[in-house]
Amino acid sequence: MNTFKKIDDNFVANTYTRFNVELVKGKGSYLYDVNGKEYIDLNSGIAVNTFGISDKVWAKAVKKQLGKLQHASNLYYTEPCALLAKTLCDKTGAKKVFFSNSGAEANECAIKCARLWASNNKGKEYFNVITLKNSFHGRTITTLSANGQEVFHKDFTPLTEGFLYAEPNDLNGLEELLKQNKCAGILMELVQGEGGVLPLDKDFVLGVKKLCDKYNVLLMIDEVQTGNGRTGTLYAYQQFGIIPDVVSTAKGLGGGLPLGATIFFEKTENVLTAGLHGSTFGGNPVATAGALSIIQRLTPEFLSEINKKSEYIFSELSGAKGVKSVSGLGLMIGIETVGDAGKIIADCIAKGVLPIKAKNKVRLLPALNIPWDTLKIAVEILKQTIKENCQ
Repeated sequence: MNTFKKIDDNFVANTYTRFNVELVKGKGSYLYDVNGKEYIDLNSGIAVNTFGISDKVWAKAVKKQLGKLQHASNLYYTEPCALLAKTLCDKTGAKKVFFSNSGAEANECAIKCARLWASNNKGKEYFNVITLKNSFHGRTITTLSANGQEVFHKDFTPLTEGFLYAEPNDLNGLEELLKQNKCAGILMELVQGEGGVLPLDKDFVLGVKKLCDKYNVLLMIDEVQTGNGRTGTLYAYQQFGIIPDVVSTAKGLGGGLPLGATIFFEKTENVLTAGLHGSTFGGNPVATAGALSIIQRLTPEFLSEINKKSEYIFSELSGAKGVKSVSGLGLMIGIETVGDAGKIIADCIAKGVLPIKAKNKVRLLPALNIPWDTLKIAVEILKQTIKENCQ
């Protein structure tokens, strides 16, 4: 059978280490390659395909909007953009939303907001943003600078100045940075996804919120991967007892189309005014129509089911042979293994299961509606493969 791997190798920039899998179609939590082989999808496009592949409700919303108006630019009003913003605000208590195309762009917007807010309220010299070591916030020059990992910095200097890095779960160290530097805000993931699927301690998060109030800086939560039901609540911050000033999100919000959002709460709702920020495709009618169909289905009952599936995965894998530890929240899970994670993933792919990696861990990000029987089959294959790789 003819394949497209060679074409891709010849003409697509070599910025990805791809698996040797050529996907052509899928349905729900199943994917099929060019040879017809079936795979259970345990990564959902890195937490993007919220309701799996070719979800009927999402596809219907997208197709309906495609037949009406695919793009108009933000010079005009469009209904899906307005309704999605209202829905996000209604469900979070936020006041305003800025739409973009990706998580990196959503974080860029958050950083711009923090600097402008601080300039307006504290002075232009208050521009520093604190992030956490081991964090990941994007691949633009500024979000590379925000990443608390040196590996992302070394090839692209000079980076955007004004970023400081605190140790996760170290309140004293973070407060020292606030004391010694003129800061605009703190940006952090509540579960460090690319850093190894590591949740922050709740007491630390509560402490950070208190420090933000004490030093009058913005609290910005990066929910690019943790948001939109992934961690068992609409947004992860809702499990930590805090109300942030800004939330950035993307990935699962679009359900398969590019869409980012920066969500502003009371303190920041009027910081960005006409001409200070923009995005050609931000709030695109097709992408926001699809997103609206997703957010509307993330009901308390549905989110409860996500948590039950999470509990099942944790119970099956914690203490299993070859498993050192299991971390994460909801259906965002990292598995530290005795055997090499890369080899385990390769063996799982050969057996028709598609997990991915985070640092030295096997990472699971299945569709939020993965059927129970499919999930159990996949977990059993994964469990057996981990066991085989520790012998």
